[in-house]
Amino acid sequence: MAKLRAAITGVNGYVPDYILTNAELETIVDTNDEWIRSRTGIEQRHILKGEGKATSDMCVEAVKGLLEKTGTSPDEIDLVICATVTADMPFPDTANITSDKVGIKNAFCFDINAACSGFLYALTTGAKFVESGSHKKVIVIGADMMSSIIDYTDRTTCVIFGDGGGAVLLEPTEEEVGVMDSVLKSDGNGRHFLHQKAGGSLHPATMETVTAREHFVFQNGRPVFKAAVKGMTDTVKTVMSRNNLSNDDISWMVPHQANMRIIDSVTRMSDFPLEKTMVNIQKYGNTTAGTLPLCLWDYESQLKKGDNLILTAFGGGFTWGAVWLKWAY
Repeated sequence: MAKLRAAITGVNGYVPDYILTNAELETIVDTNDEWIRSRTGIEQRHILKGEGKATSDMCVEAVKGLLEKTGTSPDEIDLVICATVTADMPFPDTANITSDKVGIKNAFCFDINAACSGFLYALTTGAKFVESGSHKKVIVIGADMMSSIIDYTDRTTCVIFGDGGGAVLLEPTEEEVGVMDSVLKSDGNGRHFLHQKAGGSLHPATMETVTAREHFVFQNGRPVFKAAVKGMTDTVKTVMSRNNLSNDDISWMVPHQANMRIIDSVTRMSDFPLEKTMVNIQKYGNTTAGTLPLCLWDYESQLKKGDNLILTAFGGGFTWGAVWLKWAY
């Protein structure tokens, strides 16, 4: 019997309507457009606004569009995985909430929290269920409402992050396409440099944690930058080396959209041309788990069946990795 692989058979993205420009940020915090562009490559980011809105609302839009594009009924879906660090609430999982809102009733659902590497982790996990033969139609979501945990008085972080996300449909195939290989890594020592201090069992919410602004993202930029460049470059090289792939074999590198300087460094250290690198950070900023599916969505029209893609990301924790994917349509 031929080996089953998990093929992406559709992708859809969603970003909120409201656009927060660099010019508007200049009126909120001590920064300017030139400073933001030169250090991050970001020109604008989308922000989810409205009473009662949360990450699941963006997931719903991404999933509804995905089901429509692929001609799939909600009843056909048997697994939903949502990668996010901005869950609607500590429990139930945002995947469960999203499925309820969309009308997916025959699936089991769960979240993965691996920060900016979340979509890679979720994609690899979903692929294993498909490869085992146990699940036929799996939705993998990467989405974050980063505006809910960003301190807009901190100019080092508030200029970077935006809201948005995307979703892919995984289905089994016996063709040589789909998720081919992955290398995933983590190092918990990285928590000291990139974390959200309060809100968990270690520091539950109190008046003191709120007053101390401990429910927002904290980032020590220098060690994060260094670890991100090394981690992404190393795993890209590893997954390519063990599959005898050269740079000429790769149609696109799909890096996490964290910072243009990081993207530039990873492509340079991987000896990979920027013109074959998916970049949309200028439009969306860093949407954490949402960046990779948003890239696939933006570049979908340029992809051809059989194209080799290398996806790579780095996130808080630390978490990082790379996935070799053959486009399936």
